[in-house]
Amino acid sequence: MAYKITPYTLKKAKELNVAVKPSTQKNKKIDVFSLKDGKKIVSIGAIGYGDFPTFSKTDPKVAEEKRRLYHLRHQHNKGPAGFYAKNLLW
Repeated sequence: MAYKITPYTLKKAKELNVAVKPSTQKNKKIDVFSLKDGKKIVSIGAIGYGDFPTFSKTDPKVAEEKRRLYHLRHQHNKGPAGFYAKNLLW
């Protein structure tokens, strides 16, 4: 089953001036595209792992803590995958 892109992620994508679609890769959640030329930038979010919008549906307090811990774990991630995962899913 494909990942359902949340309103949270759509809002964040608009702020970053990119488009998002369900990923064509079976193990990823989202494909990120440039609005300038429509080219794919990166695939992000491993299927099987949670993300901020998903956790927020059940317990916003837990989601905030998971977000904080995600940011700590991934603070040294550079490059487009880390940037977009952090900004679109967390």
